[in-house]
This record gives sequence, C-alpha cells and structure tokens, in this order.
Amino acid sequence: MAEKHTILGGKVHVYKRENSPVWQCSTYLAGKNRRVSTKEKSLSKAKDFAEDWYLELRGKNARGEIFNEKTFKDAATQFEREYEVITEGQRSPKWVEGHKARIRLHLLPFFGKYGLSQVTAGLVQEYRIHRMQASATGKPPARSTIHDEVVT
Repeated sequence: MAEKHTILGGKVHVYKRENSPVWQCSTYLAGKNRRVSTKEKSLSKAKDFAEDWYLELRGKNARGEIFNEKTFKDAATQFEREYEVITEGQRSPKWVEGHKARIRLHLLPFFGKYGLSQVTAGLVQEYRIHRMQASATGKPPARSTIHDEVVT
C-alpha cells in the first residue's frame, strides 16, 4: 500500500506511489486536480516542497495566472499539425516551414503562456509594438512580415 500524508489542513496530499522512491504531491485548486513530483526521497523535504508548491499555486491563482483553458501554445501546436495538410497544393513546402519558424521564433515566446480567451485585439496590438521595438538587427520588420505572422 502506498504511503499517504496530508498537510496544510488537508489541502495538500503527499504520497508515494508503489515502486517509486520519490514523493508526489497533489491538491484541488481552481476547479482542477493538480499534481507534481517532489523529486524528493525524504518525507520532510517532500512536505516542504509540497507546501511551497501549493503556496505558489495559490499565489498564481490569486493573480489570475492559472487558467482552465487551452493556451496559445496548445493551439499553435495543433495548428502546426494541421497547417501543412490544409494548405497542401496552395502553399509551397518552403512557405509552410517559414510559417512554422515564425510561430516558433516570434509568436510562441510572446503569446505562448496566454489562455486563448486572453488573446485579444489589444494583445495583438501589443505584439505588433513589441515586434517593431525588439528587432535583433535594430531595424523593424516589414509590415508584410508582421502581417504574415498575425493574419496568415
């Protein structure tokens, strides 16, 4: 039988799975069960980790940083899987690869952590401003480049 302990008044569970030397922790927060490995073999260290993890999660939840929706990164991954098939015969393989590179290099670092409901016209405008200011060469990208990143 696996060992189980509760901390923080029953809000966090610390447990060890059968055939595993490390402790896991779990909690229910913002409508979802959440769990993570503590990567600790010592129960006391695992409890300390679990407490810190839970308090960090509560802080993120209070700041509105925990979402129960797909992120832009999730949608971009799905889009990359579908894009080549959808555009077959309409876009060259070189264009498709370039589009995947634009997503990976520019869109994901900016939008990746946002939930899909947070990607609004205002955030897209912030992205455009960011791209105009944060050019590696010191020269902003062409309007058509930003258009290709945002629209197509």
